[in-house]
Amino acid sequence: MAVTSLMLPLGTPAPDFSLCDTVTGDTVGLADFTGEKALVVMFICNHCPYVQHVRRGLASLGKDYAGSGLGIVAISSNDADAFPDDGPEAMGREAAEFGYTFPYLYDEDQTVAAAYTAMCTPDFFLFGPDRTLVYRGRFDDSRPNSGLPVTGSELRAAVDAVLAGETPAAEQYPSMGCSIKWKPGNVPAYFASAG
Repeated sequence: MAVTSLMLPLGTPAPDFSLCDTVTGDTVGLADFTGEKALVVMFICNHCPYVQHVRRGLASLGKDYAGSGLGIVAISSNDADAFPDDGPEAMGREAAEFGYTFPYLYDEDQTVAAAYTAMCTPDFFLFGPDRTLVYRGRFDDSRPNSGLPVTGSELRAAVDAVLAGETPAAEQYPSMGCSIKWKPGNVPAYFASAG
């Protein structure tokens, strides 16, 4: 069932995280992006058709903004016991196949997804130089079978504004995708009440 972003309030500080990169095996945390002007945190997974629709666009985002002052990190929080395609080994293969140049982290206990109030895959959060939220929502207006090209135009416009020292447009739209696949007993209150 498709769900939409909760739209965390702008100005929210970035929750901390420290997770394993499924490509390198290194631990990556919020502090590793201290030198970047902006940071995109995206919640994605492998099996969701909404993510599959944009994954080449995600790879292009990483390549296009290399060295620009934008940090990017992708996180999968899905229950890999119930959805093995979203487990760490499969994540590493996905990153290699599609050319992700950013860390692809596994949130095994799902606490990071809950801290960010992630609702769906994909779900995007952009933080400015002081690591407060300046954009949240969708990549662009393309959806599977919509016939619209995947451009990342809305997230890219917000990134460009932050890198230029400006504030992203106030009009922002929720992302839509598959729900985060919570482990039994892990469903956070915000998710349960939104469902």
